[in-house]
Amino acid sequence: MYAVCLRYARHELEAQDLMQEGFIRVFEKLPSFRMEGSLEGWVRRIMVHTSINHYRKKAFQQERFGMEHLPEAPVDPLALDNLGEMELMAIIAELPDGYRHVFNLYAIEGYDHSEIATMLGCGESTSRSQLSKARNYLQKRIERKDILHYAGKAAH
Repeated sequence: MYAVCLRYARHELEAQDLMQEGFIRVFEKLPSFRMEGSLEGWVRRIMVHTSINHYRKKAFQQERFGMEHLPEAPVDPLALDNLGEMELMAIIAELPDGYRHVFNLYAIEGYDHSEIATMLGCGESTSRSQLSKARNYLQKRIERKDILHYAGKAAH
């Protein structure tokens, strides 16, 4: 559950706080668990909602959402081959809060844009825009990392 919270937090201490708050909610809501489905999935959902609610109260009111359309271009498959899981998670952690939250909810947690819009208190078009911007940012960072990787190999 710490890994889930870490994806939404800015740093480790914040992730620890989110996890603690999430487990408090788990214990408060434990009597309402109906023993249908997995306990892990139920706890994970509470952790995600706890993290999102934390930012919904604070960070999202401060961040402005842009509505301009950003075209998506395909990512070079070789760039992804040269990128490890930890490197990818580090690049995702660099995203601005709004981009990171929408990306995590859509690409990792599997929510659709209407669910994300409800959770974050924004419109579906805003969710789509934030996802597009996150993908664009990630693509540029991955391509830059790939260029640096090949430049490092050429120097040797």
